[in-house]
Amino acid sequence: MQAKIEKHGNEYLVTYERHLEHSLEEVWAMLTDNKKLALWFDELRVARLGKDGYFNFDMGDGTFQRMDITDFKDHHILEYTWDENLVRFELTPESNHCNLVFTETITELTTHTPKDLAGWHVCLDVIGLLLDQEEVNDRMDNWKYWFEIYSEAIESLT
Repeated sequence: MQAKIEKHGNEYLVTYERHLEHSLEEVWAMLTDNKKLALWFDELRVARLGKDGYFNFDMGDGTFQRMDITDFKDHHILEYTWDENLVRFELTPESNHCNLVFTETITELTTHTPKDLAGWHVCLDVIGLLLDQEEVNDRMDNWKYWFEIYSEAIESLT
């Protein structure tokens, strides 16, 4: 399902929602356990988890960008900086599954924005596939498809 993109003041709020047929604990582990995190976002690692924690993003050139955790509630909320933006995962248990709401707060739309939005879309889909123990195929083809969708969506906002 395509993310909802809304303008709020000087920022843009992009919201994705996924209903996952897995426990809160399983979904939380995908976001915070480095072994599981590597399966869907190889460049990202938890350095320290918690309110004073941070992630490291491997820039691929031997350097790392620090991404500070700005909001944290164990097994429910994980928010951290993403360059000039914020990304937020909110988990809510629902009987025998988990609702995942991912929000990115974007300070400025750039030519890179649709790339990021397509990337997050595919990453969230991959989390679902991994939890379902399904094979993950054609990430790049999926990314290209969603890149076109989000490029059009961003273009309509400007």
